[in-house]
Amino acid sequence: MSEKRNILVLGSGGREHALAWKIAQSPLLGTLYCAPGNGGMAALAENAALDMADHYAVISFCREKAIELVIIGPEAPLVAGLADDLNAANIAAFGPGKIAAQLEGSKGYTKDLCAEADIPTAAYSRFDNACDALAYLETQSAPIVVKADGLAAGKGVIIAEDIQTARDAVEDIFDGAFGEAGAELVVEEFMTGEEASFFVLCDGENALPMATAQDHKRVGDGDTGPNTGGMGAYSPAPVLTGELIDRAMREIVEPTVRTLAAEGMPYSGVLYAGLMLTKDGPQL
Repeated sequence: MSEKRNILVLGSGGREHALAWKIAQSPLLGTLYCAPGNGGMAALAENAALDMADHYAVISFCREKAIELVIIGPEAPLVAGLADDLNAANIAAFGPGKIAAQLEGSKGYTKDLCAEADIPTAAYSRFDNACDALAYLETQSAPIVVKADGLAAGKGVIIAEDIQTARDAVEDIFDGAFGEAGAELVVEEFMTGEEASFFVLCDGENALPMATAQDHKRVGDGDTGPNTGGMGAYSPAPVLTGELIDRAMREIVEPTVRTLAAEGMPYSGVLYAGLMLTKDGPQL
């Protein structure tokens, strides 16, 4: 039998719990560690009080416990470059490096990449101050979408049904409603259609379709109110047919992977595409 491997899963949410549950079933597993983990994960693994923001502490823990693979669940440590530091220490890490992780860490970065690679997405403008953003809104019509640029736990998107709501969103974001995530913002065209999530597995050059899902974003009954970080989800998403998946791979995922690789920042790990299924086809 092959040599067993010690594995570390970083995170404490449902995503990491699901990963731990599946990894624990592998006959190749030695010891599974989770950091910080949660009560449910403690039944599957050894939880460790480890600060993901302290990269040296994570590396030291891996060496002490002979960890051969680290699976990074949350976005923030990826954006902070934890995968890069682990790989530099010769510890295999599953997840993109710091620059490629900007696809999640900066909405403006992703929009710019879409423009460069001719990926279908909503028209947009980026702003680093309220004055310019408010002036731009005077040239637009509602509904319109205002997004804090950085990581905001799924809550940094405001769908404004009128321009005054958009103005208020701009003021709130630059006044610190989302902390550092609101240092910049993106104003986007409102797209009409059904939203779905598409996940692919990447090695930096190749992309393998994995799964589809839809979540319940709005806080109120009847799909009303502000967006949340997620109110439950189901998978697969029936709305994402085989034809639409093929088109999303061809028009969105593959150009993204190609462009990042060509620019020297290959994306490895799970790549997530939030799709809007419009009358013109899937858009990012």
